[in-house]
Amino acid sequence: MYSNRSRPKGFTLVELLVVIAIIGVLVGLLLPAVQAAREAARRMSCSNNFKQIGLGLHNYHAAYKNLPMNAGGTDNKGGGNGDRNNRFWLSWMVGVTPFIEQQALWEQVSNPLAFNRTGTAKNPPFAAMGAVPWSENYQPWLTQVPTYRCPSDPTQSTFNRVAFTNYSACAGDAFFEQAHGGVNDNGDASTSGGWGEESTARWARGVFRARHFTKFRDIKDGLSNTIMCGENVVGARDLLAAGTIMAADNTSWDVAPAHWKQYMDPERPAYINSNTSTGGLNRCGGKPCYEGNANHQRGRRWPDGRPEFSTFQTITPPNSYNIQRWHGRSGAYCASSFHQGGAHVLMADGACIFITDSIESGDQQHVAYGRDNGDGRGWEGGAGRESPYGLWGALGTKAANETVEEQLNQ
Repeated sequence: MYSNRSRPKGFTLVELLVVIAIIGVLVGLLLPAVQAAREAARRMSCSNNFKQIGLGLHNYHAAYKNLPMNAGGTDNKGGGNGDRNNRFWLSWMVGVTPFIEQQALWEQVSNPLAFNRTGTAKNPPFAAMGAVPWSENYQPWLTQVPTYRCPSDPTQSTFNRVAFTNYSACAGDAFFEQAHGGVNDNGDASTSGGWGEESTARWARGVFRARHFTKFRDIKDGLSNTIMCGENVVGARDLLAAGTIMAADNTSWDVAPAHWKQYMDPERPAYINSNTSTGGLNRCGGKPCYEGNANHQRGRRWPDGRPEFSTFQTITPPNSYNIQRWHGRSGAYCASSFHQGGAHVLMADGACIFITDSIESGDQQHVAYGRDNGDGRGWEGGAGRESPYGLWGALGTKAANETVEEQLNQ
């Protein structure tokens, strides 16, 4: 008997393949948008971190009538093995902790601590204000402060290392003897005519100067025209120039910032060419050499006030490269981030602004202030002058009487 019921229709193989192909194309178009949306969210989170840090710095100033000291803490006059004082090397971030909702961490730091990292008893205990900031036995230094990390930076610390930071204090556009600020680990000021506290003050052109306090009144160029802090990537020992440090002894002082471009990899411009160092990684026989020690990378120790960990200069443009004399000493450290095209900076008025890599950075052939440029003025000739590093340099100086005409927040 014949049935007039129609047979149910299904997808043919060709139709199914067409649908799968269309879905694949749509997913391929959607993924970049999803990635871009995720990065936009991470960038917004980073900006919020910086705004919170800015608010903390302003509240600190309201409480103490000055900004926190970078490279401060307890002096080394009592000696010891690094557990009884921190040798005047605490970063500005330590003092900010109670103002960014890290009161519990601050209580641990500001009081004697009778426990090692492993939780065993410590006798005698760590002194108030903690051990040296490179101690891996003092738990507060190993504690990662979420506000000090940019979510776009994938580099993570391990449980036994000092925790990281993605935010640095601005030390201006000069670096002659700015690691100590003319003050030794005992807190005693040097009277040297060339290296002393008074003689090096002229090169402390940024908001932060090692082992000295700064007040808002000292920022004569205006809080809205002066950078207070900036981003930095955490060095991952992958030769990414923005996170790697080129150490070159006094050569870093005596040549222009542009001199170091020759050591970039021509095929990967954002990376250092590892074949250019005759001394090899972590050996300073060659000039330059590249710091290979895992603990001596940019941003690797949030409580450490030494320049490579907690400061940057407005000399080399954002996301370029870093130069230093040697570990723990002065240098030209760039602002940097994993955000596309630039990095955030925190202005002294608390505003967070995104600065592009292409910001006008002036004369990169100019030897950093504090050294002889061969222009007839001698090594002291730059003191009190406008920054040679263009708009970028001008934003990093607090009292150079420069005019900033660009609208930075638009």
